Amino acid sequence: MQHPNGSFLCSPSSTAYALMQTKDENCFRYLAGIVQKFNGGVPHSYPMDLFEQLWVVDRLERLGFSRFFKSEIKKILDYVYGCWTRNGISWSKDTIEFDIDDTCMGFRMMRLHGYDVNASAIQHFERDGQFFCFVGQNSQGLTEMLSLYRASQVLFPQESILEEAKSFSSNFLRKKQELGEVADRWLITKDLAGEVKYYMDVPWYANLPRIETRHYIEQYGGDDDVWIAKTLYRMYNVSTNDYLDLAKLDYNHCQKLHQSEWLGIQKWCEDYNLRDFNLYNDDLLKYYFVAMSSIFEPEKATERIAWAKTAALVELVSKYFKETSVDQKKDFIQAFNYGAKNELVEVILKTLSDISLEVRAVHGKEVYPDLKHAWNTWLMNLTIEGDNELVPNNEAELLVSTINLCAGHSSSDGLNSLPEYVRLTKLTNEICNHLHQTENFKVGKQNNCSEEKFDSIDLKMQELVQHAIKSNDEVDQETKRTFLTVAKSYYYTAYCEPTTIDNHIAKVLFEEVV
Repeated sequence: MQHPNGSFLCSPSSTAYALMQTKDENCFRYLAGIVQKFNGGVPHSYPMDLFEQLWVVDRLERLGFSRFFKSEIKKILDYVYGCWTRNGISWSKDTIEFDIDDTCMGFRMMRLHGYDVNASAIQHFERDGQFFCFVGQNSQGLTEMLSLYRASQVLFPQESILEEAKSFSSNFLRKKQELGEVADRWLITKDLAGEVKYYMDVPWYANLPRIETRHYIEQYGGDDDVWIAKTLYRMYNVSTNDYLDLAKLDYNHCQKLHQSEWLGIQKWCEDYNLRDFNLYNDDLLKYYFVAMSSIFEPEKATERIAWAKTAALVELVSKYFKETSVDQKKDFIQAFNYGAKNELVEVILKTLSDISLEVRAVHGKEVYPDLKHAWNTWLMNLTIEGDNELVPNNEAELLVSTINLCAGHSSSDGLNSLPEYVRLTKLTNEICNHLHQTENFKVGKQNNCSEEKFDSIDLKMQELVQHAIKSNDEVDQETKRTFLTVAKSYYYTAYCEPTTIDNHIAKVLFEEVV
């Protein structure tokens, strides 16, 4: 029971009792050390290094400014990875009493950052189809089940333990919602009910970073969050008004930039007379919002704006091709490749030129030929005959290529021919084609598509997640993540009702954080 640091369960009170009974020198050394460290007082438990550091990373990421602390986060996750065991982790490296809360938080963080962690660690906390925080417990708390639910969504194919964990934790959380019992035994926080509602309403595949951050800023309690143990205590490295103030400043700064970009996109629409092609403002706003919610960082404006413009033009061309003959489609592609007169083609080529000039200014690379080649590949795919609703569109491939080119990559890098890149392209096209059809069916029928439809898509998403976040030397992580980013944006628009998306647009893009 005694840990290498001399404590019992890293608990000053338990260790003090053991010292009184045994006069053990290691107990005394542990107690003397923490009394000196904390100027005569002691916390209820020490150390709590794994718990504290993981929760710091979680807060930074959800509050939307973790990009400023990349090296610090890597250092933390390297440390946690070094403490990982086949049964997970505990709140401290010195403790062998593993718990599901820290294990799930660590698992999710490390997996999303490309570390090789095995989901079998979750099995340690399962008994008779139920999951518990500690082995031997007979009840569950809300926050550890929320951690389990969030971790279970980052699953790879054939990880049945995560499927079981997802089913159990989602049922547990929904039941608590129905009973109005959204309170926790470990934590008193500002809006735990709001956190649970958000994650139950928006699955991880549909969870876009800026939307999550906008909601979490309102839910985060800062200095007022209180943890429950032998006593009530606060963790100021995890819950602090400093984080909240910084999150608000950063969010509002980004929001002003995004609003300015939206004005610029409307001007682009007016300058190129896109209203004449029946491009409506609501549609244009949705294209920009999805791009902005997925790639929000100020330094990625080129990628974000190119995504939105490409999505808008893709929709115009798709509508045009649905209404034209095979010969007219061929004429359109010929005009695109050889400069024959066609008003919509002229808009596309001018826009590609604008984008390439911006990329050259930012990255010093010429990408116009690559952008045009990507468009030609997509246009050729549109000539496939069949049911307009069922013919594969492959527009996701065009979006991924555009984003990667705007990030400074080019076909001369040899990416497109790499087996891993080809596999990612195929998976993303399959997923997004199905999701695009799902969105069309949903709009046409004015209701949600069946759960079975999403279940089949989820299997492909699991495979894409595995390819996109696992580290390898063939394709760099940023490029691979682009495929997942685009796929999640399609999942979002297919999964969420139009009214939900409208509410998100109003809140995320136009409502200032105060």
